[in-house]
Amino acid sequence: MRVNSMILALLTAVPAARAFTAHTSRKLSPFATSVASKHHYQRPCTQSSRLFSSVVEPATSQCTPATSFDDGTSPFEITTPIYYVNDKPHIGHAYTSLACDVIARYMRHSGRDVYFLSGTDEHGQKVETTAKNAGMDPQSFCDEVSASFRELLNLLNISNDEFIRTTETHHKEAVQHFWKELTAKGAIYLGSYEGWYSVRDECYYNESELVDGKAPTGAEVQWVKKEDSYFFKLSDYQDKLLEYYEANPDFIAPESRRNEVMSFVKGGLKDLSISRTTFDWGVPVPDDDDHVMYVWIDALTNYMSALGYPKMEEGSNFDKYWPASLHVVGKDILRFHAVYWPAFLMAAGLPLPKRIFAHGWWTKDGEKISKSLGNVIDPVELVDTYGVDPTRFFLMSEVTFGSDGDFSDEKMIYKVNANLSNELGNLNQRIMTLVFKNCGKTVPAEIGELTEEDQALLATAASLRERTGEAIASQSIDKYVQTMVSMVWDANKYIDVQAPWVLKKTDTERMNTVLYVLMEVMRHVAILYQPLMPTSSNVILDQ
Repeated sequence: MRVNSMILALLTAVPAARAFTAHTSRKLSPFATSVASKHHYQRPCTQSSRLFSSVVEPATSQCTPATSFDDGTSPFEITTPIYYVNDKPHIGHAYTSLACDVIARYMRHSGRDVYFLSGTDEHGQKVETTAKNAGMDPQSFCDEVSASFRELLNLLNISNDEFIRTTETHHKEAVQHFWKELTAKGAIYLGSYEGWYSVRDECYYNESELVDGKAPTGAEVQWVKKEDSYFFKLSDYQDKLLEYYEANPDFIAPESRRNEVMSFVKGGLKDLSISRTTFDWGVPVPDDDDHVMYVWIDALTNYMSALGYPKMEEGSNFDKYWPASLHVVGKDILRFHAVYWPAFLMAAGLPLPKRIFAHGWWTKDGEKISKSLGNVIDPVELVDTYGVDPTRFFLMSEVTFGSDGDFSDEKMIYKVNANLSNELGNLNQRIMTLVFKNCGKTVPAEIGELTEEDQALLATAASLRERTGEAIASQSIDKYVQTMVSMVWDANKYIDVQAPWVLKKTDTERMNTVLYVLMEVMRHVAILYQPLMPTSSNVILDQ
């Protein structure tokens, strides 16, 4: 089976003519952005920010639907986790980045003021060891691997506003300030630690958590002999965290992950070792250079340091965007974000992020992905094989966001052929061909009275913004994509039933009306597909 590249090319080639030229004001909207610019303009969310100015008026002044954790109007910080630089990027990094990008683009196009953050986590024992094994000093190793993550974001057309590195001076200064704040609040003390530790996970585990002598993730663990360590009083925050989870049931999503976190916290929290003395590659503990900080207290602070923390005065980026609206993470690092991070912030007297969403893992052909099996999925190879927008489409549509997913080339080819080539690409080709040949390469100027079928299809298209907005607001990215796929399917059914190629011979006014309806539907579709497939959508809009 092969990708139908002939039809798919229609969505990525430079158009030869512009069918929308005569109606430019109807072509673009506040939702549309130029694909030539990676960083889009931002403006306040007001009632004049309209998506379909000629079709539907917004019901409220909200840009996006309000939820229990987001008012639909305020500035919106969305973050990927910062990616650990012990190895090159894989499909999991691409998946998280794409999910954040779709949400960020949708929010921006709807008029929200968005700050989209990504970056790399570059400290810790694992990085120090990996660099040594590669015959490199840690900083040079980090520089090389971090660049590969930045290149991946560019390749996937990710629209992040900032790319932070934890080896940057301003970040390290912010982390040390945060440590001092926690110390001043009495949340840190000096003690000693011994126990199980996973270098791969950069995580401490209790004996009861080990499975067949390994971490729950399958990572090897090692016994850390007794050593001096600074501790964070995590045990003081067990009840406070549980109270917060109960008062804010949408703080952690999906619900299954929330239940896991609550079960872990109810099982009892012990004070957390937050410094090490057995390696040097990390942020030095203030006033005690024998210790470097535990990598997670360093890494998590990036969400604030990127906003200029500790500068928190009115008008600063921190004042504008914090607390973060949404942290998107893999399920394997949920504990750090949903337990340790809010406890750190509570101790420092800082606001907690509004929502943490943990997505699942990918398998390949039904098997767990691992180097030993030789089945690691390289996102660069995916793009080289299938293209950027098809890769974005497949990864965001194949599984329910939050659940695990399985990748296979057969599934990829089938979905691209069915939903993009045969449905969207073929529909666009048929409409444009008929318009170019019969309507002077422009939107039909004279149309007849709309039938019930016309009005029904236009109403479905006009409802797309509301339905997709609700899906994006709840991070149901797969539902957003399915809504778009269903709209295209309805349009294909409409063109088959109305048969404008037959009407050309019998009723040109009716043909013009049908083509007008189809072009209006495609305008809605292309605008609302921009967050997912920015290049292809802009090609359609430019035709």
